[in-house]
Amino acid sequence: MAPKWRDLADRFAEQIKTGQLPPGAQLPQIRELVEAGEGSKETVHKAYKALEAEGLVTSTRGHGTVVRPRVALKRLGIARYDKAKWRDGDEVAFIADRVASGRAYKRNEQTQTVSRVEADSLVAEGLGVPVGSEVYARARLVKEGTQPTHSLTSYYRPEHVEGTRIVDPTPGPAGRGGGYRVLYDAGYEIDHMREALFARIPTADEVQLLQLPAGEPVVELHRTTYTADGTVVEFAVGVHAASRFAWEYDFKVPDSAQDRKGQE
Repeated sequence: MAPKWRDLADRFAEQIKTGQLPPGAQLPQIRELVEAGEGSKETVHKAYKALEAEGLVTSTRGHGTVVRPRVALKRLGIARYDKAKWRDGDEVAFIADRVASGRAYKRNEQTQTVSRVEADSLVAEGLGVPVGSEVYARARLVKEGTQPTHSLTSYYRPEHVEGTRIVDPTPGPAGRGGGYRVLYDAGYEIDHMREALFARIPTADEVQLLQLPAGEPVVELHRTTYTADGTVVEFAVGVHAASRFAWEYDFKVPDSAQDRKGQE
């Protein structure tokens, strides 16, 4: 038999999942539930903490416990890197996501810090350089309004970006078209990329940076960007608040058997 706090948490969870309690709805104050006979103060507190750990509600001092918003940003797949967006226009990747989601944006919602650092094993492998090599790190924090959505740090070989807008720490994208346009103008047109994704528990620093509620996981992205001849021109590590994005990919389904026939 489940403890009373678990039964109470399950009842609220069902109401949230069925829409009876919509995003932004406030749950009753703890004292109200105690007075209604739902259990002791400790019982109700445990139920609310369980809902918070499951990512269904947020609890803040002065605002009580409210149902978390579920409307997530579209995080486009290959479409966010369409050359027409950044080469011929001014839609850098995070702006392409906002446009596709029908959401407003400001260019200064992307801040950045640029520095020269020594490549650790992950970055060295991503860029194809020896461990300890000096590389440029362009760290960005992207917000929607005042709420952070994700961080992204791009690493570059100095010979590819020295003297370009990529190493200019001015807030916002690196000029019209962003970093990929800068690389394009420098003779490094991007051709293909590889992305790897995995979910994990955030670090304490990430919880603070991204303003994550209790129980919120993050999705870590590793992106490697290549020119047509296979030169790596960017290796990036992103950390995304899991509930703030809906990842979307649109691609042609391969048929390797048919491709082999065409080569015979």
